[in-house]
Amino acid sequence: MSAAVEAYLAAHADEAVAELEALCRLPSVSTDPAFKPGILAAAEFMADALRRSGMPMVELVPTEGHPLIFAESAKIAGAPTILIYGHYDVQPPDPLDKWQTPPFEPTIRNDRLYARGVSDDKGPLLIPILVVRAINALEGRLPLNVKFLIEGEEESGSPHFEPTVERLKDRLRCDLVVSADGAMWRADLPSVTVASRGLVALDVVLHGSGKDLHSGRHGGSAPNAVRALTHLLASLHDDGGNVVVKGFAESALPPDPAIGEAIRAVNFDAGQYFDEIGAARPSPLPSGEELLTRQWLVPTLEFNGISGGYAGPGTKTVIPATASAKITCRLVRGQDPDAVFEAIVAHLRAGTPSGYRLEIIDHRPGNSAFSLDPELRGLKVAEGVLAELLGAKPLRVAMGATIPIGGVFEKHLGVGTIFFSFSTSDEDYHAPNEFLRLSNFRLGMTAWTRLLERLAA
Repeated sequence: MSAAVEAYLAAHADEAVAELEALCRLPSVSTDPAFKPGILAAAEFMADALRRSGMPMVELVPTEGHPLIFAESAKIAGAPTILIYGHYDVQPPDPLDKWQTPPFEPTIRNDRLYARGVSDDKGPLLIPILVVRAINALEGRLPLNVKFLIEGEEESGSPHFEPTVERLKDRLRCDLVVSADGAMWRADLPSVTVASRGLVALDVVLHGSGKDLHSGRHGGSAPNAVRALTHLLASLHDDGGNVVVKGFAESALPPDPAIGEAIRAVNFDAGQYFDEIGAARPSPLPSGEELLTRQWLVPTLEFNGISGGYAGPGTKTVIPATASAKITCRLVRGQDPDAVFEAIVAHLRAGTPSGYRLEIIDHRPGNSAFSLDPELRGLKVAEGVLAELLGAKPLRVAMGATIPIGGVFEKHLGVGTIFFSFSTSDEDYHAPNEFLRLSNFRLGMTAWTRLLERLAA
């Protein structure tokens, strides 16, 4: 099957690119209500693409937000079932003036297709749909049972995804989830993502006096919320930036040893990293291994913003009545988001000075960290396909960011999720001039063809 399908896809490569361009013209920004027509158009586009690919059951599933698309192939008794995940929504295109060409007018330059959402996740998602279409066109049926679940709110936090998965769990039953979303570490380095960090968030508001006060009349006697809050926030870390909250990381579990091997193998350049983010190189300069370990495998507590008093131009002589900070924590395997939240709140309450009132704004539910079983058969099949096509055994890498789907599918369906994406982390997704290498678009179709065939065996 594989050779014939691959030849079919190669013969229709120009049509595939044209379909991807048409999809990328739809401004499906999920976080901005002004783009709702684009969201609905993209959802209908994906549903139509699945129907044209021979999926006999395609349904737009309403949520309290944007719709999901669920599709299911004809059932083959005794064959395994995979669920393919992706998302049709995209990030806002701002800042528009930084784009070389308009974000929703796809443009090809040097075998790269530039458009908002082309790498994250429209191009990678369209690949398995095109492969299913080719197999059905040539063979009349797929070699295994295939379901698709495509969401429209991934770029805005997936607020309605888990409740929908829970509600549809009987229809979504499968042996393995394969995500078309994700990214390889580098274009020249094959990799598979086997872990990602979890997330929990809260806001801290410290109240002093009932109103802002004149700093001359009341200075030295009235409570200053900014001063007290900064002191309280500083108590969450030691001088080396390590979190010192009791109960924060004691339950963390060790990672897959293969991730440590990948960290050593990628030769991450610490100096170049600080140069690229526009930060001064610290002295002494940490090793690349240390930085990647911190980014992938160490839980964090970060301050995302702080406010209080007057921050405009010039001077305003006030003592702030309130001050606030936004906090997010990235979690590793073994940490419970609720337990982490409660540990931080307990620390803050214990440290709140007399004369102040602490308010906590709770942004739960959080997400647990995702970690894939290193012995999962689907993972080994995917690694074999990538090694065959790319000429090297892929590295097992972790992701410092949070991808909730792995934990959601494990919790409600009891299965693992492998990430089989053909975008790479340098393709400026979420930034101006996002692009997808069309060579990877073509490669991905070959890879998905072989993956489906081998998962069916």
